[in-house]
Amino acid sequence: MRKGLLLGIYAVFGATAFVALLAVAAGVGAAQTKPTQPKPKPMPDAMCVNCHKMTTPGIVQDYTLSKHRQVMVGCSTCHGSEHNGPSNVEKARIPTPDTCAQCHAERVAEFKKGKHALAWAAMKAMPTMHYQPMALTEGMKGCGGCHKIGLKTEEEIKQLKEDGQGYGRASCDSCHTRHTFSVVEARQPQACRTCHMGFDHAQWEMYSASKHGVRHLLKQNKTLHQGVAAPTCQTCHMPDGNHTNETAWGFLAVRLPMPEDQKWAADRATVLQGLGVLDPAGNPTPRLDVVKAANVAKLTQESWQAKRDEMIGVCSKCHSRKFAAGELKKGDDMIREADKLMAQGIRIVAGLYKDGTIKKPENYAHAFPDLLAFHDATTEIEQILFKMFLEHRMRAFQGTFHANPDYALWYGWSEMVQDLTKIKEKAADMRRAAGKPAE
Repeated sequence: MRKGLLLGIYAVFGATAFVALLAVAAGVGAAQTKPTQPKPKPMPDAMCVNCHKMTTPGIVQDYTLSKHRQVMVGCSTCHGSEHNGPSNVEKARIPTPDTCAQCHAERVAEFKKGKHALAWAAMKAMPTMHYQPMALTEGMKGCGGCHKIGLKTEEEIKQLKEDGQGYGRASCDSCHTRHTFSVVEARQPQACRTCHMGFDHAQWEMYSASKHGVRHLLKQNKTLHQGVAAPTCQTCHMPDGNHTNETAWGFLAVRLPMPEDQKWAADRATVLQGLGVLDPAGNPTPRLDVVKAANVAKLTQESWQAKRDEMIGVCSKCHSRKFAAGELKKGDDMIREADKLMAQGIRIVAGLYKDGTIKKPENYAHAFPDLLAFHDATTEIEQILFKMFLEHRMRAFQGTFHANPDYALWYGWSEMVQDLTKIKEKAADMRRAAGKPAE
């Protein structure tokens, strides 16, 4: 009967009306069966949110967009519940990595084993760090601005709070910016850019202008297909999301044991003497213990080789293992060439101490210039040596490892050659002015 009725309508009113009637009927049916929208989840810690909408709306907006909000992690989970109004703001707990470990135990454990966790200790270990204004260090406006990612002792946290620096202790939020704590953000190379740029570690500049970085930028702006291989910082340094984040050569590009190449071994010994970890006789100093504690250098062949093998494994996901090993070997060779220039500069300045042309600073433990004195070096020739080490040597080997030939040559090795020329000329002028025989 229903079929006959439809055929009758079709015969009387034509095809157009018939199709329209079917559409209306389908719409009515759909409306009748449309599922009801689920009610929005209640806001965790609604009292906190309602108050902070007026006082810090940006924080609330970020939190509202976060995964934490979606899975009902409330403010009190991280900040405690003692702060409940304007009169007791100081009772709000400031998170540490252990706070994050309540839910992210594996990632925090990885982080604690890596070099980022040692960033604060490494900064505090610098011999002349206390000469800087505290606004730069503890104030998080100089080295402390990035090194705050490192773990701090309870006593250090207490002191920072007393000095008015109650924030900057969570570590995880250095990459997962609060209060969105976005994984997507932390996976982008720009997340590393805040710290890994500039004078002594221009990794962002090197990476972003390299073939790796350019391809990723073109992928981000959708010029390239989203499936193309375009490695980020995290691809190479945090494989599979591992938060340990270490490299074979470390920040200073020095390691033990000494190489079989005797010339390189002598040059590296001079660099280690300039760093104050070996005395003039080549014996370890107490500063070597600081280097060990800060994990800024690999001190066994096994530890170095493990990280080298790991990196070759990462590279071989896009390249052949032979190509990857060959490229990394070029970085090793660049360190050797840079050490050759660096050692010459160190020996020249040490010679000026030895013959009295320059008075050796009293706080220098040995007869070598202290490469970690930084801008506190007392003469221009020492300042040139400092830049040669911390700016130009860094760029020579880091530019090579980051596949940026321009940085490796013009901002690195070429600058070191110029530095050494200036050091030689200045040493001759200083000896002449002091009435000392030319060396």
